Amino acid sequence: MPNQKPDSRIPLLLQMVDQAFHQHSWHGTTLRGSLRGLSIEQALWRPGSERHNIWELILHTAYWKYIVRRRLTRSKKLSFPRKPSNWPSAPKDPTAALLKDDVILLRNEHELLREAIERFPPSQLSHRAPESKWTYLEHMHGIAAHDLYHAGQIQLIKRLMKDG
Repeated sequence: MPNQKPDSRIPLLLQMVDQAFHQHSWHGTTLRGSLRGLSIEQALWRPGSERHNIWELILHTAYWKYIVRRRLTRSKKLSFPRKPSNWPSAPKDPTAALLKDDVILLRNEHELLREAIERFPPSQLSHRAPESKWTYLEHMHGIAAHDLYHAGQIQLIKRLMKDG
């Protein structure tokens, strides 16, 4: 049997996910970078009455990292620690410690997602995830795009707060 070339898609997907979350990149601020030095006031400020604040975006991005991980692992036993799931609210009595805890939750969900991507069989990348119209590959590069989308929102919210 001839030597097969190793599949390079998993390392590339890991690079994309990490670059969007915390690694230096040409595209600008990463999700984690957008949270550096974040104050409670910034985290809770809303650009409009019906708009999300940064704290909610932190929890939302953590939740979607969890969802992609759950789809990759096909595990129904996993659960997200905050409610409501997709758009958890900031705590009613916010503190710097609680904000730090939720940023750590986001970082931990990122690491757990990385582990799931590392273990994912490349032969399954083009298959659809159960209960989804997207393939596993689309989930993996989509979560990187999701991080960058919300990093841009966070940067804009901070700028609007500063200018407002």
